[in-house]
Amino acid sequence: MIFNTTHSSKENKESINEFVGKSYGFIESIKLKGIGSKRMVIDNVSPNLKQYLNTVSDINYANLELRPKGVLIHITKGLQNFTWAIPYYQLVIYRTNGSSIHAQGKFIHFKNNRMFKENKLFFDKLLNEKIKFDEQYHFQT
Repeated sequence: MIFNTTHSSKENKESINEFVGKSYGFIESIKLKGIGSKRMVIDNVSPNLKQYLNTVSDINYANLELRPKGVLIHITKGLQNFTWAIPYYQLVIYRTNGSSIHAQGKFIHFKNNRMFKENKLFFDKLLNEKIKFDEQYHFQT
């Protein structure tokens, strides 16, 4: 689900909290050594996400935020902000010349540059949180 978060809205906040959980508290975020990534350059997106990017030749940026049941991707388009909420059970990450996040029939690919490399530890933390979430559910083969 993608929300317009330019202006705070009680309905959007409640929907996001229901979808991926409430934001971590201060102590929990310290234990995790941070819950947000640095901003990264968006290299490419799926056609159904293009409307949330700048149409002129500006560089598009996004950053990620961990939540207990998922991740938020904050996209900036000019003066507008959009948030894509992805629960862990829908999250798929590919590492090909940068990193690509897929969910809900959409994807966003981050450029492999200095900004992306600074977020390597964050992506490792994101994968660990996804694994912890997935371990709650035992699948029989």
